[in-house]
Amino acid sequence: MKVYIETYGCQMNVNDTEVVFSILARKGYERTEDIAQADVIMANTCSIRDNAEQRIWGRVDYFSGFRKARKGVLVGILGCMAERLKDALLDTGKVDVVAGPDAYRNLPELLTAAREGHPQMDVILSREETYGDISPVRIDKNGVSAFISIMRGCNNVCSYCVVPYTRGAERSRDWRTIVREACDCFASGYREVTLLGQNVDSYLYEDVNFAALLGKVADVSPLLRVRFSTSHPKDISDEVIAMMAGKPNICHQIHLPVQSGNDRILEKMRRRYTRAWYLERVAKIREAMPDCGISTDAIVGFCSETEEEFRDTLSLFREVGFDSAFMFNYSERPGTLAARNYPDDVPAEEKTRRLNELIELQNGLSLESNRRDLGKNFEVLVEGPSKKGSGQLCGRNGAGKMCVWTDSTHKAGDYVYVKVTDCSSATLLCELIENQ
Repeated sequence: MKVYIETYGCQMNVNDTEVVFSILARKGYERTEDIAQADVIMANTCSIRDNAEQRIWGRVDYFSGFRKARKGVLVGILGCMAERLKDALLDTGKVDVVAGPDAYRNLPELLTAAREGHPQMDVILSREETYGDISPVRIDKNGVSAFISIMRGCNNVCSYCVVPYTRGAERSRDWRTIVREACDCFASGYREVTLLGQNVDSYLYEDVNFAALLGKVADVSPLLRVRFSTSHPKDISDEVIAMMAGKPNICHQIHLPVQSGNDRILEKMRRRYTRAWYLERVAKIREAMPDCGISTDAIVGFCSETEEEFRDTLSLFREVGFDSAFMFNYSERPGTLAARNYPDDVPAEEKTRRLNELIELQNGLSLESNRRDLGKNFEVLVEGPSKKGSGQLCGRNGAGKMCVWTDSTHKAGDYVYVKVTDCSSATLLCELIENQ
C-alpha cells in the first residue's frame, strides 16, 4: 500500500510527517510522491491561522477526486486541524481517517478499520507521548539537514494561540533518545540538525535542561552543526547563550518571537515579558555573540491595538534591526482566550495597511543587515544547487543567511568558505574561496 502525505505549517509538522512514514513503514506501507499512485492520501495540517485551514478544506475536495476515481483509496487528515475540527472533517463524507498529533501510533489500525467502511477518528491528547523511540523516515531531499523533535505541546497559553489546544500539554523527550537520533543522523551523512519544540528553552528531562542538551548534541561531532527553534523571550537563559557562544558548531542564530513592541498588547497576548525584558535579552545575545543572527515573529492588528501601539512595534524592529521576520495579521482562532474575551475589533483593511508597513520596514532592515556582511568571509554548509541558475550552489552561514555562489567542485554536505560580494534583502551573493 502506497502512502502520499502533504505537509503544511511548521517544522514540527515536517518532523511529524517523518514519524508517520516510519510508523506506517513498520506495517508494510510504502511512501510515494505521486498522488495518483497512492492508496492512502493524507495531509498533515496547521491551524495557526484561518487561511491555513481554508487551504486544507480545498485540498480535501481535491483528494476526494482521487477517492472517487479509484476504489479503495483512503483520505486522512492529520495534525492540528484534525484535532480542532475533528467532527466537521468526518461530516464531509470525504475523509476516512482523522488523527490528532498524539494518535500517530494508531494510524495502521485506523486505516485498517477505515478500509472496512468505518470512518475513524482518534484525537485524544497525551501527557506522555513524545515518539522518542521512533526513527523518522527523513523526507529532506538534500540529505544534509534533519529535524529532531525534543519536546511536544506547550504550557504558555498565549491568548491568541491555538497550539496548546491542538498539541496538548508540554512534555520533554528523554535526552538520551535525542542524542542517539543526532548520532544516527550524523552517521547517515547529515551535517546539520535542528532541535524543535514550541518552546525549546523550557526543555527539562531529569536534570538535563536545554543548555545541557545543546552541549550534548554539539558533542556528537564538531562536523555536526546544531540549530534550534523556537525560543521564548521569557525563558531564554544566560546559560543557553553561554553554551552557544562556547561551542563552535552551535550556530549563532536565534529565532526570538516578539509578537508586539507594546507592553499593553504583550500583556493582553499573555506573553509574560515586557519590551524592556525583550531588548535586554537581545543585548545579552549580542554581547556574547556579536555575529548572531536574530529573527522574529510579529502580529499586527491584535485586539484593540491602536496606531500608537503599532508604532511601538515599528520602533522595536528598528531598535533591534532583525535579520528577518515572519509577520502576520491577527487571525482570531476559535476557542482561544482572545476569541473568548476580546473582540477582534481592528478593521481588516487597517490590519493590511499595518502589515504592509511592517513588511516594508523589515525588507529594508534585512537589506541593511546583509549589506553589513559585504566583504566578509563565511563558512557555509552546502545544501545543494541554487535556484538562481546552473553551476551555482547554495547554503546557509552560521547566522542562517542564505548564500549563493558559483561552484562546480563541491556537493551537498560539504563545508566551504565564501566571500560576500553582493546581496539582496534575502540572499548573500558570494564567491568561492578556493584555498581557505
